[in-house]
Amino acid sequence: MVINEAITQQNMTQICKRVVHVNIKWSLRGRVSIFRRFFRFIWDRILVCSIGGGKTSNSVRYTKLNHQSPPSPEVMMEEGSGGVTEELTRTFSCSGYETDSDLVPLKISLLGDCQTGKTSFVIKYVGDEQEKYLQMAGLNLINKTLLVQGARISFSIWDVGGDSSSYDHVPIACKDAVAIFFMFDLTSRCTLNSVVEWYSEARKWNQTAIPIIIGTKFDDFVRLPPDLQWTIVTQARAYARAMKATLFFSSAKHNINVNKIFKFIMAKLFNLPWTVERNLTIGEPIIDF
Repeated sequence: MVINEAITQQNMTQICKRVVHVNIKWSLRGRVSIFRRFFRFIWDRILVCSIGGGKTSNSVRYTKLNHQSPPSPEVMMEEGSGGVTEELTRTFSCSGYETDSDLVPLKISLLGDCQTGKTSFVIKYVGDEQEKYLQMAGLNLINKTLLVQGARISFSIWDVGGDSSSYDHVPIACKDAVAIFFMFDLTSRCTLNSVVEWYSEARKWNQTAIPIIIGTKFDDFVRLPPDLQWTIVTQARAYARAMKATLFFSSAKHNINVNKIFKFIMAKLFNLPWTVERNLTIGEPIIDF
């Protein structure tokens, strides 16, 4: 009887030790899990801040667009079947984009000297439909979402100031952009000359974005002498050829080629069956590609 009690007490002691061991083990696992979540949270905050998302609670993440075979025009333009939404969502999911249902994010960067009309150009396009507007020294960020045959296209437009201090914003503005607009004032040749410098700086941070050269204030440009207009057109076309860029003359005041430029970007990215007509007539808004 005494032996049986001793054996029972010994077994109970071993069971208690195992229970304590298991409790300690799960306690350690719980603490490790808490620390792991904490460091993951800190790491996520660092990543968000590194792309400028820390400025606002409604931050937008951007992932680099992998250049792959675009959807066919037949699938993209098929009506009534949801082909556009399904194909766009599939394309961006495979490319590493974080999709919000049918939302397709596109980042556009605007570069150019001061007083070239960049902000007026953006405001004309966005109008009253802007969802978010972030303004800081040397940088404006405006979002606009539009519906294209069942797919929501979200443009995030980064407008970089034109002074020398704004060069610090060029890396973050150009990172992961699908297109970069190099803008100049058609009535100021010095701003046209600066396009080369802006292009060189942008290509340090993004070698794949679609380059677009945009001459602004076309309504003032047409008042210049014809020989000066010809000189500016010739120089702008030469820059466009050297940069392998498309050239547009525009006017925010009269809404000339503003919407057409963004349509051109979407058509080029998604291989949509929509094209612009080339126009090289002096005195008319030039389109060259």
